[in-house]
Amino acid sequence: MTTQRALTIVAPVDVEHRPALRELLLQAGADPAGNELVPFGRITGTHFGRLLILDEATDLHGAPLRPLLMLMADVDGPADAYLERLVAVAGSGLDRLFGVCDGYPAGSPSAADRLAFLRAHLVKEGAFYANTIGRTVEQIQQEAQLREALQGFLDRSRRELIGRDPLAVRNAIRQFIEREPSLRWARRPVPRPGLLYRLREKAHLLAVPLALLPFTPLLIAGAPLFAVVLRLHELTDPAPRSVPDPALVKRLAAIEDHTAQNQFSALGFVKPGLFRRLLANVVLFATNYAARHVFNHANLAGVKTIHFARWVFLDDQRRVIFCSNYDGSLESYMDDFIDKVAWGLNAAFSNGYGFPRVRWLFFDGARDELAFKQYLRSHQHPTEVWFSAYPDLTALNVENNAQIRAGLFGRMTEAQAETWLRKL
Repeated sequence: MTTQRALTIVAPVDVEHRPALRELLLQAGADPAGNELVPFGRITGTHFGRLLILDEATDLHGAPLRPLLMLMADVDGPADAYLERLVAVAGSGLDRLFGVCDGYPAGSPSAADRLAFLRAHLVKEGAFYANTIGRTVEQIQQEAQLREALQGFLDRSRRELIGRDPLAVRNAIRQFIEREPSLRWARRPVPRPGLLYRLREKAHLLAVPLALLPFTPLLIAGAPLFAVVLRLHELTDPAPRSVPDPALVKRLAAIEDHTAQNQFSALGFVKPGLFRRLLANVVLFATNYAARHVFNHANLAGVKTIHFARWVFLDDQRRVIFCSNYDGSLESYMDDFIDKVAWGLNAAFSNGYGFPRVRWLFFDGARDELAFKQYLRSHQHPTEVWFSAYPDLTALNVENNAQIRAGLFGRMTEAQAETWLRKL
């Protein structure tokens, strides 16, 4: 079974090179699929890709932070195999992109040199969410093609099929697929995950609770102290109100709502202190575990519009960047989260400096709608290059297309066939 991975490459940039590098990214952003730096559309297995540069800054203690160049991709298969494809396709484009970064090989680097640099600058995400684990780019694109072909067949065959019962129409569709050479792949269902994969996932599912089991008495005994420390932090941590800069809002609006999907990148500081840093790690670990074993098929606690999302620690865990690829407008995206999973937002983001005050980790916080939306917009960061392999498909479209393919196989009652036909 091909699983999905989040690939994140982070490389520091000298301040004097940052303006020219941003201009280079903006030029590449005009053609995210085929640009001369990283042509994401030509790299097999890319669902989404982005390039962005974070400006120089100072942390909460006044220490300087250098600009960072980031390459992110949501990909099929192992990250290292994707890096090899990236180097093979992008080649000299990587030299132009990363050539101003510390440690990049000088002159005319070999493929091995480029690969070594990228591997050295890989950053592991704190948490990663994939809409449906195992659903590849190829499958998504093919199943969109299948739906279009079936709709065309039904339009052409309307007179012949009118008045026939749902099972007869379904049978006619199956016969059409058998005759159509371009849909040969659709004559078989998506392969089930192999035994080795299922065993590995079961082992991981059980490993975490089993590892915690010996510490249960200690965790129970320490719970009251944790609750007191947590509440003290919630009451005393600074929570300055964020008001987005109109110029930033205008810049962000210019790169949004061009397709059925949008991208989101938000950057913020982790609240100072060991307690907050540890709590942020624990929450993201739990988020990653739940995304892998619970929310792993087209539904993130009621939110069904996200394709991929990740949290990544930066600058020795002083900052976190959250990136997602979602459907619809930003306003509807934020409303969806507030209405359905505000408790999750509070847990995931309340360790961020300036987040609206949270009570007992899960309450209040994002429920202050205006404060929460201003916080997100203020911390949102423009993405210079953003690529989607299927920009006109929502997550619901992708799931519906998968159900159409699945409905070609097995037995159905007339009622089930009628429900399946409505998906077309």
